[in-house]
Amino acid sequence: MRLAVRVTPKGGRDAVDGWAVDAAGRPHLKVRVSAAPSDGEANAAVVALLAKTLKVPRSTVRLVGGETARLKMLEIADLPPEALAAAFGPPPA
Repeated sequence: MRLAVRVTPKGGRDAVDGWAVDAAGRPHLKVRVSAAPSDGEANAAVVALLAKTLKVPRSTVRLVGGETARLKMLEIADLPPEALAAAFGPPPA
């Protein structure tokens, strides 16, 4: 499963702030992490946070796009859509 995530680095705490929709109408998950964006620290923190929240091994969550951008694409192996909705609520239509 692929998941679009908008990341706020140096956000003061590690948390998922829920769903949002961009200007084109595409849903994404808003995530904040306390880590700085340097040396991939924020990316690693996002992967760790989502793995912990979804109760999946960290190795199943992989960054596949947007390494240096705020909007990132993550791939989560073997995750059913129901598990995503259970953890974060249903994505906006």
